[in-house]
Amino acid sequence: MNHELTFLPAEWHEQSAVQLTWPHAATDWLSILKDVTRCYLGIAKAISVRERLIIVTPEPLQVRLLLEEELPTESLRHITFCEAPTNDTWARDHGFITLLAPDGPHLLDFKFNGWGEKFPADLDNNISRRMAEQNILKGHYENHLDFVLEGGSIESDGCGTILTTSHCLLAPHRNQPMTQTQIEERLLATLHAKRILWLDHGYLAGDDTDSHIDTLARFCPNDTIAYVQCLDPNDEHYAELSLMEAQLQTFRTMDGKPYYLIPLPMAKAIHDEDGTRLPATYANFLIINGAVLMPTYGDPDNDLMAKEQLQTAFPHHDIVGIDCRPLITQHGSLHCCTMQFPVGTVKS
Repeated sequence: MNHELTFLPAEWHEQSAVQLTWPHAATDWLSILKDVTRCYLGIAKAISVRERLIIVTPEPLQVRLLLEEELPTESLRHITFCEAPTNDTWARDHGFITLLAPDGPHLLDFKFNGWGEKFPADLDNNISRRMAEQNILKGHYENHLDFVLEGGSIESDGCGTILTTSHCLLAPHRNQPMTQTQIEERLLATLHAKRILWLDHGYLAGDDTDSHIDTLARFCPNDTIAYVQCLDPNDEHYAELSLMEAQLQTFRTMDGKPYYLIPLPMAKAIHDEDGTRLPATYANFLIINGAVLMPTYGDPDNDLMAKEQLQTAFPHHDIVGIDCRPLITQHGSLHCCTMQFPVGTVKS
């Protein structure tokens, strides 16, 4: 493998497919299974009209019948099933992280341990191997199961820079007793990256991930970062997100220039039946071929503002809203439940 030409592509790199791990009655979605399934159908429809979709489920026949009722025939041709038992549905964190290299894609299988052993993850930690065994993908499998890494915890600009949060990667029950320096060295070597930008501030109430970067700040094309901005001094997030914004302003590109920063609105506060605030965030968007799928939260003003800001970041993409209020009841959103595979990764 040529290490100089191996890289972790940016999300806007041309894609082969997106993975969805489908909700079912044996997951925590049981109480709102109908609502969350409707949300997943919306995501599946938006993806499958533009590229291939891989659906992981222990119930492929049932899901196929459901999709046949909801999706056009052309979209159904773009769907591949991977049969596997699952604990949950957060494909971003249990899916392969894929490098592109001169000798083909490299499928990196890291350990997923339920965000620091908070939730059962034994089944989800096996999904990537099952996908490889079922001959769905093409590429070189790499076993990195001695290291905990979730896809939602890192962002790549495709040019050698990784953006992450120190709060997540240094959180308990991930990779202790490794130090930040040791973790950085491991990531740089494994991901073939040149540098890591560590965000030391920012969080969302109700977040189980210890501040995944994909809930806070995202790389976009042309040295741009879209990030969550809080302008309300009375909001509990105001101080931390202001510090995050200030730190983002200090970051520089490889060429020593400041990043172009695009603020996304702070989503209005949404609480569950117990009064716990849920982690609604517009930063949890998914970039696919020709479109950006954006979470919406039943808040017309902020939903529209977020769409306009993302259109600025992605002027040549369609911005497609997906109502993600069901998703945030389990403390995740649109990007969290998907994982993209770059071009050349999926067998035709």
